[in-house]
Amino acid sequence: MGRPAGWLKELTGRSPMISPGAPSTRRSIEREFWRQVAVGLSSEDAAGVVGVSPAVGARWFRQGGGMSTIELTEPAGRYLSFPEREEIAILREQGTGVREIARRLDRDPATISRELRRNAATRGSKLHYRASVAQWKAELVARRPKAAKLVENRQLHDYVQQRLDGDLRRPDGGTVTGPAVPGWRGRSKPHRQDRRWSTAWSPEQISQRLKVDFPDDESMRISHEAIYQSLFIEGRGALKRELVACLRTGRALRVPRARSRNKPQGHVSADVVLSARPAEADDRAVAGHWEGDLIIGTHRSALGTLVERSSRATLLVHLPRLEGYGQSPPVKNGPALAGYGAVAMNAALAASMTQLPDQLRKTLTWDRGKELSGHALFTLDTGTKVFFADPHSPWQRPTNENTNGLLRQYFPKGTDLARWSAEDLEAVALALNNRPRKVLGWKTPAEVFAEQLQSLEQGGVATTG
Repeated sequence: MGRPAGWLKELTGRSPMISPGAPSTRRSIEREFWRQVAVGLSSEDAAGVVGVSPAVGARWFRQGGGMSTIELTEPAGRYLSFPEREEIAILREQGTGVREIARRLDRDPATISRELRRNAATRGSKLHYRASVAQWKAELVARRPKAAKLVENRQLHDYVQQRLDGDLRRPDGGTVTGPAVPGWRGRSKPHRQDRRWSTAWSPEQISQRLKVDFPDDESMRISHEAIYQSLFIEGRGALKRELVACLRTGRALRVPRARSRNKPQGHVSADVVLSARPAEADDRAVAGHWEGDLIIGTHRSALGTLVERSSRATLLVHLPRLEGYGQSPPVKNGPALAGYGAVAMNAALAASMTQLPDQLRKTLTWDRGKELSGHALFTLDTGTKVFFADPHSPWQRPTNENTNGLLRQYFPKGTDLARWSAEDLEAVALALNNRPRKVLGWKTPAEVFAEQLQSLEQGGVATTG
């Protein structure tokens, strides 16, 4: 004879719960995983920090589209935490009464009594309290699934999808298909191949245009972040997943900005990332900290730019092509003859920097280019410590980027920079260093740099390399 109807509700005080399988990972662990992702760790590394397998971390990241699908703040103190449930389980096994457990946890006895009934395991028609099962049941009941706005509002859904899909039409109503390009494969943006013809609007354009097209219909409103979430997060079911290929980035997953910051790669080790640069280089109060980069021209021509962060003084580095350039086809992994390979770059930079006193060549901040992959040897030769900015972060070298913009007046894009001699570059640097600058109180970089040199000489510490 089977159990009577309603026996489980009578036993636990709660309607029967359909088990979705084994208890999943606690939400606190998922929260910590996303916090680690937010500070820049990869999904595999973040998984290791919280104690789950790399495969689980990769699955969480993929299913979330690169963004957290749960609230990262911990629940308020009115809810029992997992450590409290562990304490309840231990005390219960020791035979401690409900009121004593409540007193030790500083909780109401009714809270403990309800917890022991509602969230206990019910195998064998008996209540047996285990912390892991109790936490799982509590989190399962606490979920408040909410349908996406794009699922509930069909008109809004069609409006957003048509504009993401790039439904471009002529004034007569005819459809403009555009050229045929490879289809989306569900991966990140394709490299070195054609992307889908870009006729789509961005999520922000769609969000703002809704206010223009439907000024009086408040139901036709959605934030651009909600559109991004509908594209990236699996399970939302609001928009076609392949529409991520229409985004300007072409990414299939959202990549946290911190993910690319301070990540050692190739020639960049952990001790030369930007965060390791001395703090005195940030406020520009101390002279001797430089920023550098290349200006690239046609036919693999280039010149180096060095700018001192405090005085804005500029040095231009001549990078002539090496002997044999253009005389034979390039050899893979062969010597770099364009003039800015690692060896040639080290020699040219060292020649420029060693003209300065030791105290005026403390650090050099460069981008992630391979031309300075021999930075360790450069530091050994010059005493100038090299640091690398984060990938795709030109704002971390603002002085150099601004100066490069000024230099394009003399070296326009699309021109061969190899035609300029070292004397020509010196003349351009002289012109730039003798322009009054607003940031310097209308002094020239040359005047401020001269004051720095004079200060060193008066201090009796000026030496040359």
